[in-house]
Amino acid sequence: MSSDNILDKVKKLRELTGVGFKDCKIAIDNNKGDIEKSIEFLRIKGISKANKKMERVAADGLVSIFERENKLSIIEINSETDFVAKNNEFIKFVEEMSKLALISSGKMEDILISKMENKKNVKDNLVTLISKIGEKITLRRCDFIGEDRSLNFSYVHSMVKKNIGKIGVLVSLKTTKPKNELLEFGKQLCMHVAAQSPLAINKEDLDQNMLKKEKEIITDELKNSGKDSKIIDKIAAGKLNKFVNDNTLLNQEWIIEPKRKVKEALKEAAGKDKIEIKKFVRYKVGEGI
Repeated sequence: MSSDNILDKVKKLRELTGVGFKDCKIAIDNNKGDIEKSIEFLRIKGISKANKKMERVAADGLVSIFERENKLSIIEINSETDFVAKNNEFIKFVEEMSKLALISSGKMEDILISKMENKKNVKDNLVTLISKIGEKITLRRCDFIGEDRSLNFSYVHSMVKKNIGKIGVLVSLKTTKPKNELLEFGKQLCMHVAAQSPLAINKEDLDQNMLKKEKEIITDELKNSGKDSKIIDKIAAGKLNKFVNDNTLLNQEWIIEPKRKVKEALKEAAGKDKIEIKKFVRYKVGEGI
């Protein structure tokens, strides 16, 4: 096979796979110019490379939100570095995953087997992207809000592109009020969740094992500080109550007006109607990794 013919096949293979010149040249050489066999060669090689990279830590990346007809999805996709998080191919991949998250109602197992625009499934495209970019990339988590009788709002902080950034928030409200009357409040509530990172809507929604552990930590600290045993329980109860208020959305100080609680701002926004916070989701890139 002439050198010109080899270069033509390498060029064609690059166009078909998006893989770099060097790897395409190796594939063509190893498969005697057969394009189909070269594609399979690169696929297997890509899986091998991807598997090796999966041992590394990916704690950077992006969060993306997608909205359609009062339905909202949110997904976090991680990379190893912020440099890759700004890569156009990575951002394009995140955008498409966000749409698939909505179609799949936030079910990760369905997203992974979904077909992308290039007719290949997500798993295969992910392997190709990892091989091409050279970093570990993971689809970490996703969620979905889609009740027809709720009003749903979203917010993205530190945006790199519309609806894509470093922190994403979804909030779902149950109310009879029209959405146009709650647009500003809905946005403010999302911004509050982004800034204050509540763990639950109310005390009843908090993880009881976590509360038990927190109480043990507070009590041990008080005992070690030399406090009188007669007042330890009272002080511990006060500290635990503060922990609950600081970490439950309704009991937090309203970021727009800190002298009031969120539940008071909610009541004011409702007016003669009633507003109930049904659900909120907050993703911050890399949090907890």
